[in-house]
Amino acid sequence: MPPVVEEHPEVQVFDEIGLIDAGVRTIISRCLPLGVSYPQFAVMNLLMRRGEGQAPATIAQALQMTPGAITNTLQRMEATGLAEVAPDPADGRKKRVSLTASGRQAYQRAMASLKPRMASLRDGFTQKEFREVLPFLRALRAWMEETARLR
Repeated sequence: MPPVVEEHPEVQVFDEIGLIDAGVRTIISRCLPLGVSYPQFAVMNLLMRRGEGQAPATIAQALQMTPGAITNTLQRMEATGLAEVAPDPADGRKKRVSLTASGRQAYQRAMASLKPRMASLRDGFTQKEFREVLPFLRALRAWMEETARLR
């Protein structure tokens, strides 16, 4: 008989979050235009939500990517014409990232492809359910960010 593992609620929460993250990545990846990777979509989504002209380090921090990973992702986006990394006009030593017209179009195609999935999600849960879970998820994220800074 296999041993019974006592499941602590905090462990179960992280397990569920991990499974949800994997599911989200799979759904989004299947909706992306040909040649666009999930990390590239994450960068496009961040720039569209927070505004273009972000520094690579800011993007990396927001997406919890390593400097090497963000550099690689941005180089690939530049090579395929999705983004432009240009010197900061105020400080030439820094860089700023913007989407090209092709990058904005790829993002819009991805969002259009995701629209039926989002409609299904909205049909499966109430706005009240989404609102009720947000404070906990935001507090958990803040705790994780603070814990990561203490290391």
